[in-house]
Amino acid sequence: MIGGGVVGKACALALRRAGETVLLLDPQSLSRPASYGNAGHIAVEQVEPLASPAALASAIGRLFILGGALDFRLADIAAWGPWAMRFIRASTPEGAAHGKRALGGLLQDALPAWRRLAACLGRPDLLVERGHVVVWESQGAARAGFEAWRATDIGQARLRPLSDPLARRLKQSIDVPIAGGAQFENTGQVCDPALVLRLLDETFEGLGGQRRTGRAARLLNIEGRVEVLLEDGERLAPERVLIAGGVGSGALMRDLGHVAPVIAERGYHLEGGAGRWGDLPPVVFEDRSLILTRFGDRLRAASFVEFGRESSPPDPRKWSRLRRHLSELGVRMEGPIAEWMGARPTLPDYLPAIGVSRRANNLYYAFGHQHLGLTLAAVTGELVAALMGAATPAVDLTPFDLDRFARRVDPQKRNAA
Repeated sequence: MIGGGVVGKACALALRRAGETVLLLDPQSLSRPASYGNAGHIAVEQVEPLASPAALASAIGRLFILGGALDFRLADIAAWGPWAMRFIRASTPEGAAHGKRALGGLLQDALPAWRRLAACLGRPDLLVERGHVVVWESQGAARAGFEAWRATDIGQARLRPLSDPLARRLKQSIDVPIAGGAQFENTGQVCDPALVLRLLDETFEGLGGQRRTGRAARLLNIEGRVEVLLEDGERLAPERVLIAGGVGSGALMRDLGHVAPVIAERGYHLEGGAGRWGDLPPVVFEDRSLILTRFGDRLRAASFVEFGRESSPPDPRKWSRLRRHLSELGVRMEGPIAEWMGARPTLPDYLPAIGVSRRANNLYYAFGHQHLGLTLAAVTGELVAALMGAATPAVDLTPFDLDRFARRVDPQKRNAA
């Protein structure tokens, strides 16, 4: 089992609970995984994938240089250029409809799966189910934003105007007036992403799972079966291999001839003492593409969709922009403020890859969960455990087959060749 993020750890635990002997290879890189640094939001409302005509049409207006959260590292154009062309091809009405059906199937059980996982970890309080809030700072944005959400498929979530009591509580935490807001129900958050990762490790090891620090350098196909070559030169020949290594999964899958166009979609956060920020659910300032989430006595401000290489240095302008937003809102973090940047693993159609390889009879995969890694971790673990246990997964995994990206060859051309 290769991968140290929340999806990989959830899969490892689900497999161990199913009776499998599991070795989890965790890279434990210095930069913590995207599942550590996200907003902690269980986003079951995000049924409509970002690969859509609407997202494509709004991209220019959301660019970082124009004040938005979307950015493309020019130095990394070789990495994101081909990915962007695939994204454009996927952003058709038909592609968006297909993606919505596929994501809807996964998200339908995401929150119940998290309840089951939290109970398994012995901490039902890990999951906080009090919805979240989206607000706007101008009347025009509030009208347009609320109507846009009303027209959006939000799956199991429920939407209503922001209640007066919650609006008053929010106004006590900020200095700017709010023109309008939306209150989502049947969504949630985890109380602490770092605690989730730690408890997944502890529970996995407590059940007899083996966890090893190390990195897979490449996959080897030995007579139709995968072996794993580690960076230190050691070679592992397990009965089965599961790849859930985030952005790095793409290179490993390509070792075996898979087309795996996963890109590093990087996000940034600032985190400090919560100060006067009230006991609020996650709050999205949609005009600013900013989400604020409280984890105990800490407050996290997260934003940005930056495409580039996972290993490229962070862009300090992103943290400066976050500080400016907080200053303008009147949100003051106390004590030392931590800066973080991490990479979400994103495929061009904004659907994850979950399935079994056709190029090796012992290789499985679960990666590419984009912004929904935390949201879908619990249900992905259950689905992978069923798939690898020769049971029928509760969700049809056909839309998540990685071979959807394989080049289609005309049969006549193949025969002529």
